[in-house]
Amino acid sequence: MAIINVVEFEINGERYALDIGLSREIVEMMPITPVPRAPYHIAGIINLRGEITNIINLNRILAIPDKENREEQKIIVLIPEAAEGSNVGIIVDNVHSVLQVSEDHIEEISKSVSNEAYIKNIIKIGEDKEDGSDKKRLIMWLDVAQILRDILEANRA
Repeated sequence: MAIINVVEFEINGERYALDIGLSREIVEMMPITPVPRAPYHIAGIINLRGEITNIINLNRILAIPDKENREEQKIIVLIPEAAEGSNVGIIVDNVHSVLQVSEDHIEEISKSVSNEAYIKNIIKIGEDKEDGSDKKRLIMWLDVAQILRDILEANRA
């Protein structure tokens, strides 16, 4: 059984995950400089150790209400290869952990039901109880690579 590593994070009280291979580092929230006429999903840019990094507001892409207080949030900086060499970070409310997930805890989501192209799979975390009940926490595994491909494609259009 294969083990998959993902970064678990939170947006608006819900748990999400992304492939650990896409993440470079996690940084505390810092001032974001707005970019005039930038697409709606671009929060702006930051200067991260001398590198200009584009910051994406995932809330806007996923149609989730924005958080009022950004000071507690984090930025997951992605590897440049994920965005065709660009430095990109995504805003999340909190980063919880790196999870090692067994394949049997991953369930495919029916595209006909969700119609959400950005959800790769559902991760079920938790234990089956002896009384037959299960108290599994569900984590939506986002296809961040697809989100970035769509953003780059839209910017070329």
